[in-house]
Amino acid sequence: MKQTILKINHRIIQNIYRTPLVSHFSDLTYQALIEKHLNNLPSLPITDLSLVEALKSEKIVVTSLAALSIPSTPQMLKAASSLISEIPESVSGSKHDFTIHATPKQIMEYSEIFLWGLQQRLLNIAENYIGLPVAYHGSYFRRDLANGVQKKSRLWHLDKEDRKVFKIIIYLNDVYDDGGPFQYIPYSFTSAVASSLRYNYEYIQNQTMQQVISPLTWKSCTGISGTVIIADTANIFHRGTVPTASDRFTIFFDYSCRSPKHPFYYQPSLTNEDLAIIATKLSEHQRQCVFWRSI
Repeated sequence: MKQTILKINHRIIQNIYRTPLVSHFSDLTYQALIEKHLNNLPSLPITDLSLVEALKSEKIVVTSLAALSIPSTPQMLKAASSLISEIPESVSGSKHDFTIHATPKQIMEYSEIFLWGLQQRLLNIAENYIGLPVAYHGSYFRRDLANGVQKKSRLWHLDKEDRKVFKIIIYLNDVYDDGGPFQYIPYSFTSAVASSLRYNYEYIQNQTMQQVISPLTWKSCTGISGTVIIADTANIFHRGTVPTASDRFTIFFDYSCRSPKHPFYYQPSLTNEDLAIIATKLSEHQRQCVFWRSI
């Protein structure tokens, strides 16, 4: 009952945000903030600047942990390797579920994963792409089951939390066409597809999408363990395809600006009590990214 009421409230608030007057004022305020922050963006080395420019152009970049060379990657991967064996192989209670997430307790036990997403270099890249101070929503360690279920995030959609949603996805096992790769439709088609669908942030079935744009344009992000996908999932239609050969293990790291378009859709991955414990290991800037709601 509580979840149903929450969904109804979110829908009402979302409809208010979409009224022309409120939407126009919100867009003007957003653009003013972008312009004001332009001179405060952190400087980037040429390799990271190129990554950001590619992301601005295509809304997606596929790279690797080796290419990124984040110093804390070995510790993060060691924690992830240990955590893989602790994730159940099946969902209890519902045959329609398709993803098993690490629990907050497990994320706290293997906090190296959460902390990897707060590395200053990643925050600088995210801020340069978003154009505003970054909000870090946490890490999500997941096992996507090869159980044939095709619903929710396994269907085509755009993320609705913000105007730009900066997401880092790391493959923890080799993911080929039968392993449930992240799939997307190139950014150049986004406006036309959304217009043809009269898109309103619902999930789109394959059959419907095929009537609007040829499957030949769909792109699958396959790769070995350690492949990294950085994507603006608010601006490219995307989905996680259904794995058939084996389960897929990934970590998602989510970022937005600190004044997201629809803040009510963001729920912290950890409790305030857990975040307070982690905060003792963070710099002031990192704490601001984590506790963005109180700034």
